[in-house]
Amino acid sequence: MDLKIDALSKQFENKPNPPLLVLDNINLTIKAGEFVSLLGPSGCGKSTLLSMVAGLQKPSSGSVYLGEEEIRKPGPDRGVVFQESALFPWMNVRENVMFPIRKKMTKKEQLSVADKYLQMVQLSKFPEHYPHELSGGMQQRVSIARVLAMNPELLLMDEPFGALDEQTRSILQDEIEKIWLDTKKTVIFVTHSIREAIKLSDRIIIMGARPGTIISDFNVNLGRPRLQADMAKLEEKVMAVLKSEIDKVMQEELSYAGSH
Repeated sequence: MDLKIDALSKQFENKPNPPLLVLDNINLTIKAGEFVSLLGPSGCGKSTLLSMVAGLQKPSSGSVYLGEEEIRKPGPDRGVVFQESALFPWMNVRENVMFPIRKKMTKKEQLSVADKYLQMVQLSKFPEHYPHELSGGMQQRVSIARVLAMNPELLLMDEPFGALDEQTRSILQDEIEKIWLDTKKTVIFVTHSIREAIKLSDRIIIMGARPGTIISDFNVNLGRPRLQADMAKLEEKVMAVLKSEIDKVMQEELSYAGSH
């Protein structure tokens, strides 16, 4: 199912000051099976937009539709992977993956699904381990397996590799690309990394400084796996668009610091 975001705006209370407008008139259609990255300077509303698609926050105005259904609350058709793995420390790896499907399937089916996705994220040797026994990268793999076990239409990823070292991040980028090629799920991926967005995405949506608006929509017309030379050319183009928005944020920070 396609995702349609229509005239979406979001503001937060900021008393005693006027309300803070975070997102302003976002219009976006994402086709079923696309891998789309949201890229933009800090504070532009990328995570807020993802949160509204997830149904975790409500728009101040506008609407979000998945297929014909308006999104008003969280649902099993959308799975979210956050920057922190958020695993249950008292459950082992397999139990964590089984948790969201525990009421929908027999125990035998749950075990089969959990083992399928643990194999997909290359953790089939660790089903009995507990989160504290795993590295950060392995914990994120468990989080991805847990979301995939739900079989959502839409996979929402909020800087899932942001807290990881560069080597682990690169490995997990390869893993998520393989998973996407295997499953063809619709993915919306929030990142601060231009290179990561280019490596993974069909499209890159560039958002401007707060209040967040869409200022550019890049199609990434490169083969997979991506070649470094081709990525470098597109990286320059994306950076050229982003630079003025990053400068705006930096100028705003300097002005605020100067006034205090």
